Amino acid sequence: MKIIAFGGSNSRNSINKKLATYVSHLFEGYEVEVLDLNDFAMPLFSVDLEKEIGQHPLAQQFLDKIASADLLVVSLAENNGNYSAAFKNLYDWASRIAPKVFQQKPMLLMATSPGGRGGASVLEIAKNAFPRYGANVLATFSLPSFNDTFDVENMKISDGVLDNEIRDIVKKFSF
Repeated sequence: MKIIAFGGSNSRNSINKKLATYVSHLFEGYEVEVLDLNDFAMPLFSVDLEKEIGQHPLAQQFLDKIASADLLVVSLAENNGNYSAAFKNLYDWASRIAPKVFQQKPMLLMATSPGGRGGASVLEIAKNAFPRYGANVLATFSLPSFNDTFDVENMKISDGVLDNEIRDIVKKFSF
């Protein structure tokens, strides 16, 4: 069984990638592969560019990674209440190849931010939109106030209540 995990940010110090990495390793018995959105950097999508260069091979590589997964663990960055430009661009390119980008894979959908809402806006947008693009969203989780609730040095959630909450969510996944 394989998990593909990623944070929806191209920041080298992505807090969402850190959260996705931590949570994906809570699933026992899974092979975990954590993707870095920087490995899928493409020019800004436009239909004109697509007509000129065709489907971008990095978008296909992303889709191939999704296809290899038994479970997706995704934590989205929130930029001005929505997806980061890096994630949205990858999503746009990939959806032109396969409209059901997430290929009916079960997904744990999350978000975090330094603020007290924990990426609630982007999480709500994705929870409503992703099923139209082939995500089987089984659970959602928001980690508020990342700098106060996540121990970066030990790479784990430091708030006991929130850590127990995500551990309970993970326990409910059964395959």
